[in-house]
Amino acid sequence: MYYLFKMSTLCRIVANINLKGLYRSPMKRELRSFSTANTDDVSSVKNESNEPHSLYFWGTNQKGSIPTKDVLEEGRKGAVSGGLLDRGGVLIDHPVKIDLGDAFGNESISIRDVVCGPTATAIITSENTTFMVGENKCGQLGQGHKNDVLIPTLLSPPDSTPLHYNEIDNIVLGQNMSAIIDKNGELYTMGYNGSTMKEGVGCLGHGYFPEEYLTIPTLVKSLVEDGCKAQQVVVGNEHMTVLTDEGEVLVAGSGGYGRCGNLDPVDQLFLEPVELLESESDICQIAGGKDFSLALTKKDGIIFAWGRNHKGQCGTGSGLSVEMYAMEAMPVPIEGMLEGRKVVKIAAGYSHAVALTENGELFIWGMGTIHQPELVTALGDTKVKDFVCGQDYTIIVDEQGQLRSFGRGKTGVLGLASEKFAAEPTLVEGMIGKKVVKLSAGWKHVACLAEEVDH
Repeated sequence: MYYLFKMSTLCRIVANINLKGLYRSPMKRELRSFSTANTDDVSSVKNESNEPHSLYFWGTNQKGSIPTKDVLEEGRKGAVSGGLLDRGGVLIDHPVKIDLGDAFGNESISIRDVVCGPTATAIITSENTTFMVGENKCGQLGQGHKNDVLIPTLLSPPDSTPLHYNEIDNIVLGQNMSAIIDKNGELYTMGYNGSTMKEGVGCLGHGYFPEEYLTIPTLVKSLVEDGCKAQQVVVGNEHMTVLTDEGEVLVAGSGGYGRCGNLDPVDQLFLEPVELLESESDICQIAGGKDFSLALTKKDGIIFAWGRNHKGQCGTGSGLSVEMYAMEAMPVPIEGMLEGRKVVKIAAGYSHAVALTENGELFIWGMGTIHQPELVTALGDTKVKDFVCGQDYTIIVDEQGQLRSFGRGKTGVLGLASEKFAAEPTLVEGMIGKKVVKLSAGWKHVACLAEEVDH
């Protein structure tokens, strides 16, 4: 039956293939009323005390992405040859508390969220302002230039863009580009738009323009023209996936390796619907890694995956040969051990993904070793509240706000005061006595906000 389903979809898509760069067809809209809010993850935890949350980091400090005191001192002077910022990253294998006064010039600053990208970090305050720090070779940090940002710097868009510096709701950082959703649901992108001579073009979603880089947050006007609001956004290396407030999944960027999910390998210069998902009226969450994407339905808890699958990151089992060109050219439901189970939350890293079922079971796949979902059995009675994925590692938050990490620890990301591989979820002892309320994972570094409960 699945084969017939896939073939019928194939015929429909082929019949509707058109050039998706020079001309953008208006999107068909059908208003859907449902809530996609997830009240069960740590992101919904409110600060019940009057004290600001503490900020912790660990992993590999690249280009100032972890604002420790010594790195800040060097950053203020400017990177020097052979210095901390010129060594390819300083490894910190255990949680380190950041001095907020030193990093932001205000020790009582109230931080609402922290976001780790591949080689950069964004810190969002309770006033909805954002500080950026880290690698900026493509202008992806929105500072109007392509120089690395070595100390936390306020994102202050110029008057030429309608984005107000204190109306940022969410930000997602990528290797080459970044995306922002403001308080009005408008989407802004910045960074590298790709190249027709390399992996592909169009990931910023602005259609054709001669510049390869946009160094300030730029409004994606096509969504405004369609009267569409962005609810979630995920960025890969050469593509961007958006979930709208109407539950529609849109993709822009390179069509190679099935990234756009529409079978057609042609690059999409504008955000276009993933056609196979148009019949799914209740997509409630999206996630993605370097070259693949996931979408989760709310009612049945089914995950659809598409994109590159050479490391099993799509969870379909079709990458068993670890073939370099393995991919899913259009959304495919992830089955195997997840069949018959309702998934309520998903997360994705560089080349793997994790899913939580309504019964509290945690499944993992990808990384070139697991090609279909496998149950994480070592958790025992631990009740998972939230989880994040980085480059070949995963960190879990339990109901008490404690952390457990597992996977590859070479870059210090497990926070276990060791660089060894951890096969099973292991308690991060450096966070005992603290309740984690926000957690984010980049490729090689981790950050969290925590309440100090041991005093």
